[in-house]
Amino acid sequence: MFKRKTLIVIPSAIILFLFLTGNFLQRIYVPPILMYHYVYHGANPNDRLVVTPRTLERQMRFLKKYRYNVLPLKELANLIRDKKRIPTRAVAITFDDGFKNNYTFAFPILKKYNLPATMFIIVNEVGRPDKMSWEEMKIMRDSGIIDFGSHALGAEPLINIKSDSELKRQVFDSKKILEEKLNKEASMFSYPEGRFNPKIRQLVIDAGYKGAVATSPGKNFANGDIFALKRLRISSNADNLFVFWFEATGVYTFLKERRGGHKK
Repeated sequence: MFKRKTLIVIPSAIILFLFLTGNFLQRIYVPPILMYHYVYHGANPNDRLVVTPRTLERQMRFLKKYRYNVLPLKELANLIRDKKRIPTRAVAITFDDGFKNNYTFAFPILKKYNLPATMFIIVNEVGRPDKMSWEEMKIMRDSGIIDFGSHALGAEPLINIKSDSELKRQVFDSKKILEEKLNKEASMFSYPEGRFNPKIRQLVIDAGYKGAVATSPGKNFANGDIFALKRLRISSNADNLFVFWFEATGVYTFLKERRGGHKK
């Protein structure tokens, strides 16, 4: 009699545990949006905005090998907006600031593994010696795997700008210039330094963007807010593929927010 009851209780406990755990994981899951900046050789391991080409290639190979669903950012934003099912192991890849090394090092790796990415451009810095040119961006556009979004006209955080007309210019004009130069819709916006407020968020909506990414806006912002999408900064510590895997699980954002998060 005792053994029979034990056999009934244990499976029931396991089922209850799996049910509760599954519900909990579903609630805290945030589709991983990976955020890169610089990609070059000889990177300082203490620089949290840099990865080496070797590290980036290992990570992209990992995503390809284990069949992650690497989605264009705008597609992921649409799924979140429409509350549609997000594919298993979904992830999006982004690069901020428009550095030339994104063209020389990152782009060939993304092409090799046929992985889409969105690159956010500081429009007034295009063509600077350390930044991509319009011609380089057109080559990337024509590959079919790279989208370009706005990172405003300049690098100054928008929350530091007091003039309403200048704020509007940064958001609206950067979109217009990108679309005219590249002959392709710039549907996504990246807040400079990941910082914004309700007024800036509304300007992005009014300009016609389909979504916007921050860095770590915090747990007070809903995971489903497509104009405050949360991203994971990928740095040299993700050269360890276990760390990279954990950051791409979709639960890392929840844990990061509970310990205070990090900024760009």
